[in-house]
Amino acid sequence: MHIMLVEDNKMISKGLVYTLQSKGYNVSLYENYEDALAGSGNEYDLIILDVTLPDGSGFELYENMKRINSAPVIFLTALDDEDNIVSGLELGAADYITKPFSTRELLARIKRFDKKKNGEGSVITVGNITADTEKHSVIKNGKEAELTALEFRILILLMKNKGKVVSRDLILEKIWDIAGNFVNDNTLTVYIKRIRQKLDTDLIKTVKGVGYKMEEK
Repeated sequence: MHIMLVEDNKMISKGLVYTLQSKGYNVSLYENYEDALAGSGNEYDLIILDVTLPDGSGFELYENMKRINSAPVIFLTALDDEDNIVSGLELGAADYITKPFSTRELLARIKRFDKKKNGEGSVITVGNITADTEKHSVIKNGKEAELTALEFRILILLMKNKGKVVSRDLILEKIWDIAGNFVNDNTLTVYIKRIRQKLDTDLIKTVKGVGYKMEEK
């Protein structure tokens, strides 16, 4: 994955370049508006762009860049007020992150785009059920189903493992961190039942004594 990084703060850019390269990313660093615009004709998979540059606005730079480069953009900004965030998103930015930020948070955001590039997008379809992990939505036959956060997470786990048996233990392990309290084996059975009812589906099969499997007919 080739990342274009536009950042004039040398302390920040040095740390980011080191971190990104250590994670296997190819990074091209630009420290001002003029150089970044000149280099924007190259092929990139993602652009990380600071809003405040020494010789111009990152917003203006993005408007000029997107005419010749369609790579998604993450804005870096210390201006965390709502107007600036909205302005960036309205220009077509894919995401934004406000300073100060942790490199772990930025890497998590980058990983989303890396997955999409490798065919692991946010939309998953099994049979007549389509789920979007970014929009947190589930559509069956063109109609949206209302699932709770836990129900959605269980469904996504089954859909990502289409055709494979997912053990009850693994499901319980995966939903533990968002449950807020203990989810036991009996409660999991109730969740599965609710998912089937809300989606009016028989695509989720019970594998007796093991777990569940979701497969197309």
